[in-house]
Amino acid sequence: MHPAFTTAPAEEAVPITLVAETAWETTGATLDDHARRFAEANGFAAKAGQYLALPAANGEVSHILFGLGNAAGRSHDPFLAGKLPGLLPAGTFRFANAIDDMHLATLAFALGSYRFGRYRKADAPKARLVPPDDIDVADISRMADAAALARDLINTPANDMGPEELAAAAQTLARRFGADFNCIVGDDLRKNFPLIHAVGMASPRAPRLIDMTWGDSAHPKVTLVGKGVCFDTGGVDLKPATGMQIMKKDMGGAANVLALALMVMDAKLKIRLRVLIPAVENAVAGNAFRPLDVFPSRKGLSVEIGNTDAEGRLVLADALALADEGKPDLLIDLGTLTGAARVALGPDIPPFYTSDETLARDLSRCAETENDPLWRMPLWPAYDAWLDSKVADINNAPSGGFAGSITCALFLQRFVEATTSWLHVDIYGWTPTAKPARPEGGECQAARAIYRLLGERYG
Repeated sequence: MHPAFTTAPAEEAVPITLVAETAWETTGATLDDHARRFAEANGFAAKAGQYLALPAANGEVSHILFGLGNAAGRSHDPFLAGKLPGLLPAGTFRFANAIDDMHLATLAFALGSYRFGRYRKADAPKARLVPPDDIDVADISRMADAAALARDLINTPANDMGPEELAAAAQTLARRFGADFNCIVGDDLRKNFPLIHAVGMASPRAPRLIDMTWGDSAHPKVTLVGKGVCFDTGGVDLKPATGMQIMKKDMGGAANVLALALMVMDAKLKIRLRVLIPAVENAVAGNAFRPLDVFPSRKGLSVEIGNTDAEGRLVLADALALADEGKPDLLIDLGTLTGAARVALGPDIPPFYTSDETLARDLSRCAETENDPLWRMPLWPAYDAWLDSKVADINNAPSGGFAGSITCALFLQRFVEATTSWLHVDIYGWTPTAKPARPEGGECQAARAIYRLLGERYG
């Protein structure tokens, strides 16, 4: 059970009434005269995020009122209850009433209790929630634990989260669930994974390909690939200081793939899971790869380097080619790949790409169910010609500024041939401004939606 929850008797917990603006008049009328007058005197009107602790005669907190605002409004946030851990005093609490989004309210409470405390003391919220009876507490707990894993990995700065440390985190997870673990390091990548080696060779921290497998080999094969660029300077095409500021998050795809793997293994889904993570640091040195260099790839395609700052798709290409050789039933890759995706959809909504119509519909539904937003964008075939190179089979970064997220997806599609169902997600992996249940910093994106999809298919 997640530490935000408790098994204490519900009757001993302080009740929290979640109330929408439209229901406040009716709800207020059910309070005793003292509580109602106290709420009125304090201007409580159930506006979104409004909080009021009602006192008992002895001065202790007897009841909590928490406003949900206009539940039908355009800006309604199903995770609004994620504010509660930061508002409540120490103690045990319970939701006193049922709402339509009770699953998400309970999950939000757990997600909102997260604190990153590796480098300085971070006082964890001392409020604990008695989960509602009809909620799958184990499922919510594994989602919250997975989100904490992704957030911790992304929030850890690059001096403590390089390729070696990322591999160690993956190995720890593998040991926890009895998964097989393998890692190819440094120059051993040069022959079979030349793109991964090329991106990582300028760093004194050797590149790696992490390979983890779990589950019954007779079950359907699902392979996850996560971009693990532990820091991205941009390489020779150096990023400006502002663009490099939060590049510790460029391994967010790997972090979210590990979070997804945690949920899959903890839930014991009936799949044969494989996790591949190319872990590198895109550094600048005399031996760094350069614009217009040409490298072979695992798939056999020669790749011209149009931009060294489009390194994520290079390392994913070799990992996807390896994954594709296994002909999985479902192949999924996640990566913090393009600024174009952020321009199009902002930081909260990752675009996804697939040619599988059923997968697209199912994923969109699961994303809405779990409040883990995703938006489908097209693998527009006419743009594939933009990847043409005059000297190689393909260029990693077209010179124009149009459709950057789409052309990245089309580049990766070139390395997936045998797999019939492939999903690519271009995540941001970061919350720039704190929101309920989503503190500023590293974020778990797409993993919950995909986990719900896999649970429906292979639970």
